[in-house]
Amino acid sequence: MAAKKASQTVVWIIMALLVLGLGGFGVTNFSGTIRTIGSVGDKEIDVDTYASALREELRAIEAQTGQPLSFDQAEQLGLVDATLSRVITARAFDNETASLGISVGDATLAQQLQSIQAFQGIDGKFDREAYKFALERSGTTETRFETRLREETARTLLQGAVVSGAGMSGTFAETLLNYLAETRKVSWIRLDETALDAPIPEPSQDELQAFYEAHIDRYTIPARKQITYAWLTPDMLTDSVEIDQETLDKAYADRRSEFERPERRLVERLIYPDSAAATAARDRLDSGAVDFDTLVEERGLALSDIDLGDVTEAELASVGAAVFAAESGAVVGPLDTDLGPALFRINGVFPAQTVEHADAIEIIRLELIGDRAQRLVEQQMETIEDLLAGGATLEELVDETDMQLGKIDWYAGFNEDISAYDGFDDAAAKLEEDDYPEINQLEDGGIFAMRLEGTLAAEPAPLSEVISRVQSSWETEQTLIQLRDKAAGLRDRLLESADFDTLGLEVTVEEALTRNGSVLGAPETFVAEAFAMKPGEVRITEGFGSVQILRLDAVLPPSDLDDSTGQLRAGLQEAASQSLGQDLYIAFANDLRARAGVTLDQSAINAVHASFR
Repeated sequence: MAAKKASQTVVWIIMALLVLGLGGFGVTNFSGTIRTIGSVGDKEIDVDTYASALREELRAIEAQTGQPLSFDQAEQLGLVDATLSRVITARAFDNETASLGISVGDATLAQQLQSIQAFQGIDGKFDREAYKFALERSGTTETRFETRLREETARTLLQGAVVSGAGMSGTFAETLLNYLAETRKVSWIRLDETALDAPIPEPSQDELQAFYEAHIDRYTIPARKQITYAWLTPDMLTDSVEIDQETLDKAYADRRSEFERPERRLVERLIYPDSAAATAARDRLDSGAVDFDTLVEERGLALSDIDLGDVTEAELASVGAAVFAAESGAVVGPLDTDLGPALFRINGVFPAQTVEHADAIEIIRLELIGDRAQRLVEQQMETIEDLLAGGATLEELVDETDMQLGKIDWYAGFNEDISAYDGFDDAAAKLEEDDYPEINQLEDGGIFAMRLEGTLAAEPAPLSEVISRVQSSWETEQTLIQLRDKAAGLRDRLLESADFDTLGLEVTVEEALTRNGSVLGAPETFVAEAFAMKPGEVRITEGFGSVQILRLDAVLPPSDLDDSTGQLRAGLQEAASQSLGQDLYIAFANDLRARAGVTLDQSAINAVHASFR
């Protein structure tokens, strides 16, 4: 019954779509002998049917995107081919319903026609003249429209039967549910360098040399560009900038409020119409009969309506002294205001903040120096560009301006000297040997120009330059080797008879580890290992410079007491059934097309497409 009701609902929807789509019928006039674009079995594919489907597809995409879509664009996106495929599939279903004898009787058809609002008169009843007029406007006939309506309805019944005729078994959903919602109880310990029986001994020079050679890729310097550059930054010019005292004093006066901030308070103000009402409210508050929030509600207000924010004593005018004499959390009043008597609640106190005058002057001085230095760089930029345009070298720029010369063996990831500034790496990556120096800008407002002198092939860094890195890596490796050995021994004891508590180490228990969860202090592989284990199994993982021993204590099924479990189960069942129905529909549709046989007239199809261009 549910399936029948769903099918009926779809039928009514299709009837409405048919009427809405009538306006597209006959709009394109394909004269001559072209009436169809092909056939599926015994069912011809009408030219107007295909044109109408294309028109509806274009309108739907335009409605979704809010942008016009040309036919050529739709063709490039594959929408034209997809529409043709849908029309062919629809006719394949029509051919099958005809062969199976599925049809809609006259009585049902009449009932459907009578329910369509476009065919009703002013009294709400079916009006044959309105019906005839609507079809004439759309360029179709009663026979043609009613045939299409019968086919649409029969097709929908068959499609609905295919899609809803099979449901995925509950076992499949339960299997997915168990996989997604099962949890694991895991006990584990973490071994780091503090768990070693003795510290790692100092390595010998031979051991470091052997480690360096075995891992030479770690200490290989990438291919580099040898770059000469001239640069100028505001910091280079700050020593030449002086700010006179008068300028500093004026800037301090203009910005005094930044350095001398008076005490401020977070205040709420609850206004009453008269003193009697305000006093009565205060008496009830003092007696404990109500709290301040209740008084606000009684006035029909929200706390946001009475919030004054953080204010100074001066901003509160005549009531400022009384409010600022109270502590945080106190209620003051009633106090007379321009809006009437009011109660004030103090929710917080921000003490006065004052920056010493000398410190404030120094802050201002540094800011002004930075600003002026930036302007000096900007003023020199035009001169530098003119010099470069006149053929000046980087060395000549340094002689004639405030720019400074530098050299760098640069590679991507190098982060020293000028390469530490944003803006340099991008330019250096693009630099070619024949490039002429030109001005580029750095993030701090500085400028630079550069020249590529040559390139250096990748090569190992000398051991003497990376000795500290080599020793650190050697010590880490030796620590892990010893931790692995110790973990292996502890694992064997656990597998024999021992328990975590007898090992004398701190044990952590994850009571309900989820498949997409994580464990603080453990590597990402920890969770995957736990879910790959069987109860009682013990495994070793490592990461973050430590080794972990974990034991799976229990596999915990999804809890039916958790509301999310039921929701997940229902969602999985619905999704699986929908997926199965869709797969069955596609397979059935492909079979119908193959059995019926599809014949297409490309010249007719091209004629339809031409009408859209």
